[in-house]
Amino acid sequence: MDINFVSRTDIKISKKSSSKYKPLLDAVKKLEPGGKALEVSFKDETELNSMRNVVYGYNRDTGDQVKSSKHPEKKVVFFYKEEDE
Repeated sequence: MDINFVSRTDIKISKKSSSKYKPLLDAVKKLEPGGKALEVSFKDETELNSMRNVVYGYNRDTGDQVKSSKHPEKKVVFFYKEEDE
């Protein structure tokens, strides 16, 4: 039996949420700074938090700065990139 220590960055973890939110991630990849925002509906705060976690994980992995803002009465969240300064 061979046992080796490897860096955590070498391990790609496939999360269940990555497949459920793949359409969201595909759309986030197309966002341009100062361009249009994504409007995504959600049913409850748990779903909203899950979407934000997936997008902010994408930010960590890519170095992008996708931000979000929610409209609680309409139950929608907006994802966008601000213009570079």
